[in-house]
Amino acid sequence: MDLLNHDLAHEFPEHVEKMRELKMSDAHFAKLFSEYDEDNHAIAKYELGGAVISDDALDSMKKKRLKTKDEIYRLLQA
Repeated sequence: MDLLNHDLAHEFPEHVEKMRELKMSDAHFAKLFSEYDEDNHAIAKYELGGAVISDDALDSMKKKRLKTKDEIYRLLQA
């Protein structure tokens, strides 16, 4: 598996259908999903050398992504 591949379909493959449903029916979930996707793409760009960022800033982005992922997982479990 690609170490940079943290999209939600790879993170939660058993919940792909539920994520689709929630994106359509739950505005809060859709917002979290979008935020996670944007952060994930930005982090991947930095990790691949497409842009420059400090280590502290990158770590902060990763922590934010993790917090968002935890919230998404909590909603998937509900």
